[in-house]
Amino acid sequence: MEKLVYLIHQDAAAPGSDLRRALIDKATPTLREAGASQIAVNVHDEHVSQGAGVTISRSEPPIRAMVSFWLQNVDDRAPCEAALAQHSAALHGYLTVESRPVVHSPPLGERAPGANLVTPINKKADISYEQFIGLWTHEHKRVACETQSTFAYVRNAVVRPLTAAAPQRDGIVEESFPIEALSDPHVWYDCDDDDEYKRRLKRMMDSVNAFLDLGVLESIPMSEYWLG
Repeated sequence: MEKLVYLIHQDAAAPGSDLRRALIDKATPTLREAGASQIAVNVHDEHVSQGAGVTISRSEPPIRAMVSFWLQNVDDRAPCEAALAQHSAALHGYLTVESRPVVHSPPLGERAPGANLVTPINKKADISYEQFIGLWTHEHKRVACETQSTFAYVRNAVVRPLTAAAPQRDGIVEESFPIEALSDPHVWYDCDDDDEYKRRLKRMMDSVNAFLDLGVLESIPMSEYWLG
């Protein structure tokens, strides 16, 4: 079994609710017919509209959704890509290795609680891949879990791109937060006062600056729909 992750770009003015319905009602049945399982649809829709302050978007058109699923053989992905491409201005796919440092169980077929922050990442140019993996999977995991209100954490380490135009990415991170965190940094950093917030924020920024190229990082809050 192999995990495939697709980032779906669409015009910023296109309603997220329309994209959600298209991916769940139209694309997902084709994915299933092609052998996909453990399907998850994440969409920047109306339920995360308060997340503008935590959104980092650099692509044009922007990333509006992420669809992930598992296949027995990545070579059989063509029908899946064709189904997703029908609802994308640009479709960027990746073969990944999944780790779940913090596990949650979203409800089947319904919107999961909170917001899922989808973050494609690249390593800093001046560190090795081995250093990047070490910092990401050890030091940064500890910092993230100790400073934030994260209740789910998925690391998708990119093995290789699957679509011709996909930009180089070293990972795609999913972190679930309480919905209030999108507009309240104290909720995001799981603290009650400004001094503790500043301490936790500094610790987080020191950690990400040690291993990530922040100049190309994107981060988009989405609603998660676990379809199984």
